[in-house]
Amino acid sequence: MTSGPLRQLKVLDFSTLLPGPYATMLLADMGAEVLRIESPTRKDLLNELPPHVGKRSAAHLTINRNKKSLTLDLKNSAAPDIVFQLIQSYDVVVEQFRPGVMQRLGLDYETLKAVNPALIYCSITGYGHTGPLKDKAGHDINYLALSGLASYSGRKETGPVLSGTQVADIAGGSHHAVMAIMAAYIERTQTGTGQFLDISMSDAALSLNAMYSAATLAVEQTPQCGHESLNGGLFYDYYATKDGRYFSVGALEPQFVIEFFSKIGHPTWALRAKKPAGKQDKLKADIAKTFAKKTFAEWQVIFADSDCCVEPVLNLDEALNHPHFEQRNMLQDCTLESGQSIRQVAPAIKFSQPFNECTPGPIPGQHSSEILQQLGFEQSHIQQLIKNKVTTQA
Repeated sequence: MTSGPLRQLKVLDFSTLLPGPYATMLLADMGAEVLRIESPTRKDLLNELPPHVGKRSAAHLTINRNKKSLTLDLKNSAAPDIVFQLIQSYDVVVEQFRPGVMQRLGLDYETLKAVNPALIYCSITGYGHTGPLKDKAGHDINYLALSGLASYSGRKETGPVLSGTQVADIAGGSHHAVMAIMAAYIERTQTGTGQFLDISMSDAALSLNAMYSAATLAVEQTPQCGHESLNGGLFYDYYATKDGRYFSVGALEPQFVIEFFSKIGHPTWALRAKKPAGKQDKLKADIAKTFAKKTFAEWQVIFADSDCCVEPVLNLDEALNHPHFEQRNMLQDCTLESGQSIRQVAPAIKFSQPFNECTPGPIPGQHSSEILQQLGFEQSHIQQLIKNKVTTQA
């Protein structure tokens, strides 16, 4: 029995790549029982990412932690019957195929709802199950482009820039999927019925425009790269140090503005910071020249005791070893079947009633026999399914 606030929630996860698995990782981290349905023949691209620890990638070990794995060839005629048996005791299905794929496999919402009317069926796609683009392929970069976010996320000189993380995939797909599942789960406690959740990553990316979409819809004020308050139009920006490192400057409020300019030795520049967005290029150039006179370490000393929204840009290794995150317990140890311990970034949500749950992402098919036995399959039947390549066991 798992622990955590979602310990009574059972999730059947058909997804691959990042958005779906990240969403079900969040659910599993909070105690949900997550069973991955994996192809016995097709490789999971997430598990192909280096580096590897044994047969599994570090990414797979993290993003599929706290889950179990059952391999099923969904194109085999014997597979749907196994899913139908599973679905009777599961609360949630998460899938990430293009629209129509699950229907062709005989595992769409209407079919599974007939087996379990309380089922919550979450479908994560690039463009949703309706609309002229619903059948198109896409990736994070495409959803950000179509949503307008990319158009003002960059520099005036270079245009759109790539993000270091997958904004539309995770903030759009994963997080919206978890929110929708939780909302549907709460409603189900009142009505007893489930529902279909259509999560479009491009829809979600559009909604992330937040403040700027409100302005555009109100007065047709379209944001531009490097012209707005938070994308380079003000001195709110990154500045290079003498040795090629960077500092982030987010001093927006008056008290922070005054302290910041005092710290860099130019208190009178605070008056120049009152100019509107798009009119601070000269000020930004002067700040850049000032930062370029000292090293990263020297600026760290200067801002060590400040409270003006200025922080060093850490590389990932530095961030993972930062004392703040260490004290926040943002790293955890997971133990492999071999006894080897690996470190992972821990769940970001902190509960007042703590619980510990960390088993690394499973080998595909690691729990196939266990799950099928729980469904009542005899060992001879399981071996026949393995022989017929319906399933595999690790």
